[in-house]
Amino acid sequence: MTVTPLFDNVLIEPLESETQTASGLYLPDNAKEKPQMGKVVAVGKGKVHPDGKVTAMVVTVGQTVVYKQWGGTEVKVDGKDMKLVSQEDILAVVA
Repeated sequence: MTVTPLFDNVLIEPLESETQTASGLYLPDNAKEKPQMGKVVAVGKGKVHPDGKVTAMVVTVGQTVVYKQWGGTEVKVDGKDMKLVSQEDILAVVA
C-alpha cells in the first residue's frame, strides 16, 4: 500500500527502543519508553497558505528524525506501526 501524506505531514517509521539498560537489565514491554526517533518514509508537498503560497518541506525521505513524544497519529501501513506527524512536530534531523 502506498501512503502519500497531505500538506505538511510526514510519515515516520519509529525506531525500536532499547530493550536493555546500560547496566544490563532487560526491560519488559510495558516499561519501555515510546520511541522519539524514526526514519522518514514519505512527506507531503508542504504547507499551503491562504494566499496560495506553499512552504517547502525541510525533511526528505530516508532521513532519521527526532519528533515530539506525544505528537502525531499512530497508523498501520502494511502491518507496520507508523506515525503520521506534522512537520512542526519534528524537532531535529539526526546526521
